[in-house]
Amino acid sequence: MVHVLVVDDDFSIRQVIRFALEDEGYSVDEAPDGEAALAAIDLHHPDVILLDMRMPGMDGWDFVERYREHHGHRAPIIILTASQDPFRGREEIHPENHLAKPFDLDVLLERIAALVERAAGEEG
Repeated sequence: MVHVLVVDDDFSIRQVIRFALEDEGYSVDEAPDGEAALAAIDLHHPDVILLDMRMPGMDGWDFVERYREHHGHRAPIIILTASQDPFRGREEIHPENHLAKPFDLDVLLERIAALVERAAGEEG
């Protein structure tokens, strides 16, 4: 089963994404900030990370830096952002994809499925 980690400080966004992903058969963990996300990864490494960039405590940029120091590019990252400039920071982070908030859940599911399919093709 594909495991997705949803990192966003907005509880309602995490819940909507969780319900949509579980409905599609994904296993889901949630974290309200980067620090909690790193702790969750220590327990169960995800196949895909959905990441909000602006969060209190450890934000998305700091999370990516620490994650990549310890795990490289093991799990693809999809950035979820309400920023007026969703491309800001792409050069430093190199996400596999991004979505501007508000986003269409069907588009999010398609992007996750594409990443999972690509990873399966690379393994096969």
